[in-house]
Amino acid sequence: MPIETPHHHIITARRVDGTPVFNAAGEKIGHVDDLSIDKVTGQVRYALISFGGFLGIGEKFHPLPWSVLDYDTQKSGYVVPLDKAALEAAPAYTRDELDQFGGEDRAYRDQLFGYYGAYGAAPYF
Repeated sequence: MPIETPHHHIITARRVDGTPVFNAAGEKIGHVDDLSIDKVTGQVRYALISFGGFLGIGEKFHPLPWSVLDYDTQKSGYVVPLDKAALEAAPAYTRDELDQFGGEDRAYRDQLFGYYGAYGAAPYF
């Protein structure tokens, strides 16, 4: 396993999986479960934040536009400008729903950026 070096600006997707997500007050509100990556440009579009459910049953995934996350080296995690209630109210999908449309659906994109626009996210595709 590689040594953790917080000063690197590049990280493999495998190492992002499980990274904690905090609100601005420092409360852990979830973790990165997966990433949505544009196959053509290679750009990360969304971090799929996961919380809730039990043993994978009933778990919902909240795709946050990558631009909303800010990595904090002191926390070894990402900080987002919303609290847990705002994240719980955000658009959420099951794993099957995410696999079905893969983020290519315009209504999906508009719904996400309509919600996260209040937190500074703007569509970049």
